[in-house]
Amino acid sequence: MPTTERPAAPAQPAVQLTLRLNGREATFAVEPDVTLLDLLRERAGLTGSKKGCDRGQCGACTVLVNGRRTLSCLALALAHAGDAITTIEGLAAGSELHPVQAAFVEHDAFQCGFCTPGQILSAVGAIAEGHARTGDEIREAMSGNLCRCGAYPNIVAAIAAVQRAR
Repeated sequence: MPTTERPAAPAQPAVQLTLRLNGREATFAVEPDVTLLDLLRERAGLTGSKKGCDRGQCGACTVLVNGRRTLSCLALALAHAGDAITTIEGLAAGSELHPVQAAFVEHDAFQCGFCTPGQILSAVGAIAEGHARTGDEIREAMSGNLCRCGAYPNIVAAIAAVQRAR
């Protein structure tokens, strides 16, 4: 039987993309179909954001875009021209951990660590959005971030501690 293969789509030309990455302006040559996650990991060398499900269901790829939580595996890089992107690598101030990072350490809010960067950035976003006042609010705000190890009680405790200290 003859096969009916589709011809390969022609390669799309790269476009210059400038954004503010962890506080610094960065410019990349990006094809239109490149996701923000792939840009961060493969072109910027920032591998803290993880490619878990690559479908926006696990939250391991969560970054902050202009201060708002974003699933970077679902976001096209070119859609974020000029935006401020914060990854886990840009959260600390030098050697001083961000309060959420410090709380995750203090409350032992991680085990294997795969989901931790996305969990931390989602927590930072949830707190900034005002969605972390109670345990129930924290659990709801963090429901898009999955942890296979089951560190949820400690994650909630860490976020609640940061919220109380504000």
